[in-house]
Amino acid sequence: QVQLVESGGGLVQAGGSLRLSCAASGRSFRSYAMGWFRQAPGKEREFVAAIDWSGAYTAYADSVKGRFTISRDNVENTVYLHMNSLKPEDTAVYYCAANNAPSSIALEYDYWGQGTQVTVSS
Repeated sequence: QVQLVESGGGLVQAGGSLRLSCAASGRSFRSYAMGWFRQAPGKEREFVAAIDWSGAYTAYADSVKGRFTISRDNVENTVYLHMNSLKPEDTAVYYCAANNAPSSIALEYDYWGQGTQVTVSS
């Protein structure tokens, strides 16, 4: 089992950058693929990015490709989401999640954090 805690959200102007962190507890972190999802008010939770256990494989939603980068540190038990060129439509609660394999499907993830709010002003 793994517990996940996100941090790093906040208010930023359009065009700015933020780095989200997701700290995991539990000795098995390096065996999990990790994903980032987001949910805006009135919308369904949507896939943002995923990374395999080693960091060698990554995947991104088309809406964030070229602007966001997912990475992980298996020594620090942390996964990151580096967000650049932020847009108002990126405003959402961002969640990290753990799964046996990288996936863009939220239902396939076993463990979730509580989320961190990202607000991008125009």
